[in-house]
Amino acid sequence: MDNLSYNALIVEEIKKNEFAQQVKKAFINDLPDNEVLIRVCYSSLNYKDALSATGNRGVTKQYPHTPGIDAAGIVEKSCIDTIKKGEKVIVTSYDLGMNTPGGFGQYIRVPGAWVVKLPDGLSLKQSMIWGTAGLTAGMSVFKLIQTIRPEHGDILVTGATGGVGSLTSGILSLLGYSVTAVSGKTDTSLLDKLGVKTVIARKEFLKNTAQTILKPRWAGVIDTVGGEILAAAIKSTKTGGIVTCCGNVASPDLPINVFPFILRGVSLLGINSQTCPMEFRLKIWEKLGSDWKFDYLEKIYEEISLDKVTDKIKLILKGGLTGRTLLNLD
Repeated sequence: MDNLSYNALIVEEIKKNEFAQQVKKAFINDLPDNEVLIRVCYSSLNYKDALSATGNRGVTKQYPHTPGIDAAGIVEKSCIDTIKKGEKVIVTSYDLGMNTPGGFGQYIRVPGAWVVKLPDGLSLKQSMIWGTAGLTAGMSVFKLIQTIRPEHGDILVTGATGGVGSLTSGILSLLGYSVTAVSGKTDTSLLDKLGVKTVIARKEFLKNTAQTILKPRWAGVIDTVGGEILAAAIKSTKTGGIVTCCGNVASPDLPINVFPFILRGVSLLGINSQTCPMEFRLKIWEKLGSDWKFDYLEKIYEEISLDKVTDKIKLILKGGLTGRTLLNLD
């Protein structure tokens, strides 16, 4: 293929520790020399993308850079026999959008080991409504339901109006679980539509949580934010309960003691969607395209073009986004 130009969101360090984002022309020949070239049709906005786009060196080490940890599109060229030109594929996580040019550009070139063929039951657009947030939600639900059944009691979902939280709530409700949500937003209409039974305001949830252990309330917890909220959730989990942890937007620190673990046998399970094994990844994607595809999925997102993403990056960093933000790169 000739040195085709395409549109991409380029983040540049204009002076020390000051970064600017702009949609510019990029060139295919400047992409990494990997095995599969993909024309990106859709991407989605995640918190990690916002960090990369604003110069967080813990996410992206070198600039200029194109963020976007999610991409769905069509194979343009492949050096691997099992991945054919014209196939519809998904790439999420690994190093995409971190130190490898990501889905906020119309083309990516990635290792074949990162590529997932589009599952039956999903369109490219639907796959990016899920995206990394959906993969993370699916992994969290999968871990929880191995032990916890609907009759065991309520499931708490924190950060419930965000991407992972809202998708988790939709899956759990579909599977017959009674979901209680914690949210810092005043508008909880999205959660009502996702089947959430009860919504607790974040400030209310954090009242009187300084005790070493709290009244047991939750059969299980899916936490997306970390920090004091995760600590309070663990302290109020019932005997034998399961708590999953996948985010740190509130804080990476966990102010907790050992009592919930040694007195109630609570289990804390970490969720890492970035480098999860391909076998498990494929299993979750198959579920997202079939058994876990809830009815409200296609009303949970806002679709934008690439030139609108900068405003949404500012909003997600302020905690102002609800549901999913889908980028249409066509």
